[in-house]
Amino acid sequence: MSSWRNNNEGAGALSSAAHAEVRGIQPRLRPEPAKRNVVPLRERKTHCTVCTLQRRCLPVGLDGEGIREFDQLVGSQRRLRKGEALFHAGNPFQALYAIRFGSLKTSILAEDRREQVAGCHMLGEIIGLDGIATNSHTCSAIALEDTEVCAIAFDRLEELMQAIPGLQLNVRQTLAREVTRNHGLMLLLGSMRAEERVAAYLLDLAERYRQRGYSASEFVLRMTREEIGSYLGLKLETVSRVFSRLQAEGLVQAQGRDIKLLDPPMLKQLLGKDTPPLAG
Repeated sequence: MSSWRNNNEGAGALSSAAHAEVRGIQPRLRPEPAKRNVVPLRERKTHCTVCTLQRRCLPVGLDGEGIREFDQLVGSQRRLRKGEALFHAGNPFQALYAIRFGSLKTSILAEDRREQVAGCHMLGEIIGLDGIATNSHTCSAIALEDTEVCAIAFDRLEELMQAIPGLQLNVRQTLAREVTRNHGLMLLLGSMRAEERVAAYLLDLAERYRQRGYSASEFVLRMTREEIGSYLGLKLETVSRVFSRLQAEGLVQAQGRDIKLLDPPMLKQLLGKDTPPLAG
């Protein structure tokens, strides 16, 4: 009896399957998990000889052999998610970092524990210079978007600088640009009105994007209004009010973080004088 029931159920199952096939219904199959071809980041390293940012990085102007030697200093490329820290204030200084893509902000904590934004850095720029003097970082570097950096071992860089005078010159120029940036920021915070500060910031971003082959009139602000205010020494409300005023005067068009400079010459005229760059 039991054997008859099992056989009959089997026949019924076959009959149902055949019936489903006649109706054009395909049985559901569980898809096999996709096979991921994961390659460790170290193995995907982009060599300096073929990097598109070579002209804006430390090996600029070096001959083929010099670039190959410099390439040996780049121990790894590190990817950061938005909000992830590259280093924190107080961390030991071990390397400089060249930004391959993305952007980061550098910041310090004020005595009342408020964040003070010290800089905004984009692709092709070098960060980590703050750690050279004391062998420890004096600020934190946080990714403003998904970002990738190349780590350049500083102890080995110093050795190579002795052998390649051109590299030594490039490092000196990088340090000089940092000094110039600090002077520009001091001027901005010490003598400019709110409108001038925002205009100087926007024009500085526009020029940096232009140097990298991007549009100088349309770009995305990677920092929030609050972070921009911290960088420029302004309150959030003041930054928002200035953007609204510039938009009402037909100088800019702002939709969230999307910015379009409608009249760059008038923005420059608003400054009324030449100002040092705020970044590299």
